[in-house]
Amino acid sequence: MGDIQTSKHSEENRRLETLVDQLDPNGEPQIRWVCRADRHIKEGDRRLGIFSGSFNPLTVAHIKMIEAAQKKYNLDEILLILARANVDKGMFGLSLADRLLMLKLYAANREDFSVAACSHGRFIEKIEALKPAYPPGTHFSFIVGYDTFIRLFDPKYYIDLHGALEALFDQCRFIVANRQAHDVDAVRQVMEELDYRRYASCVDPIELPDFYAKVSSTDIRVQIQAGNSVNHLVPSEVQEFLKTVQAYQASTPIQTGVVHS
Repeated sequence: MGDIQTSKHSEENRRLETLVDQLDPNGEPQIRWVCRADRHIKEGDRRLGIFSGSFNPLTVAHIKMIEAAQKKYNLDEILLILARANVDKGMFGLSLADRLLMLKLYAANREDFSVAACSHGRFIEKIEALKPAYPPGTHFSFIVGYDTFIRLFDPKYYIDLHGALEALFDQCRFIVANRQAHDVDAVRQVMEELDYRRYASCVDPIELPDFYAKVSSTDIRVQIQAGNSVNHLVPSEVQEFLKTVQAYQASTPIQTGVVHS
């Protein structure tokens, strides 16, 4: 990424703050483009891999998941998407504008990577927001970890669990990676449960090496606050960015909850 001039960073940060402010979590689902891939999908019957996260920060585990999904399932474009309204997580650490700038810096030299912000946090709402931006017949696949995937089936998020799941799986697939102590077999076991077998054909597993399966944004924030190097845990572009904005320093409160990005 190289050094970021303070004035340039401030200017871009203000632009992205304005972009985020344009998104209304109480209105119709919509997206705003931060950057569009040179090789973005322009015709139907192409595959879009959507990585939706809190990116606090972007980690090598996120990237490994994307690379594995792209290679195994022939994804034509990758979209990194950050929601203004997140279903599970409060606001802490990097601002949304800084997270979007971080993603933009990572995507800058990758011709098949796009970055966008979304007004809404639920998967079905993101699909609704994305459909107008892509040609009819585009195949949508969310790339997620096991921890995110299992929350899909939590009744607390729904009035009508199976009605909502049927509507979701009718419009997209899920590419699911092992995370922490949950291996690929854990994904298969979920889909073998009687209540969820009907959705199994829309779930595609990928397997991460143990090192990447255990990397989490939560741990990275804690390590930075403790003064430890995280260069092996984040992409090089992110290393430089975090140093520039002095993210997660000891004076900044860090949430260490149990949810991993």
